[in-house]
Amino acid sequence: MNSEAEIVIAFLFNRSGKTTLTEAELYLSLSMELGWLSTKEAQEFVKYALTQGLLVRKNEEMAPSFPIEKTTIPLGFTPSKNLFCQQTGTQEKEDITKRIITVICSHTHQSFNDIQDEITKEQKEKNLLPEVAALYVARRYHVDITDWFNDVEQHVFQRK
Repeated sequence: MNSEAEIVIAFLFNRSGKTTLTEAELYLSLSMELGWLSTKEAQEFVKYALTQGLLVRKNEEMAPSFPIEKTTIPLGFTPSKNLFCQQTGTQEKEDITKRIITVICSHTHQSFNDIQDEITKEQKEKNLLPEVAALYVARRYHVDITDWFNDVEQHVFQRK
């Protein structure tokens, strides 16, 4: 079963008929064209989708990180207002690392386990936190990591 965020992303890309969209095309579709979210909420949703690993940056545009053709969009679908509510606690910390790994995998076409092993190796060799090691490996593969800084920083300082 697909998450609501995945359904929204699949809907936007299916509706446009394109494989990549700019950030503006995404949030303007959500706010102005469809009226599902306010402009600010739509911008936050795009940022959320990036940090969740549901969207990946390709130059100045974005593409879904999952096969949208396999996503079932219910007839008459309209997203709920709590579309981008995030989880809290240790589950979210683990999810951040997993989401970073997912983005690296889609960028490099390597397996999840290979990337996870590489992150674990860097974590042990350089004595890094898992999230920081994931960012380090992502950067090595030229994956844009700017959208992850705030989430990782928040988790690092929450550990104290």
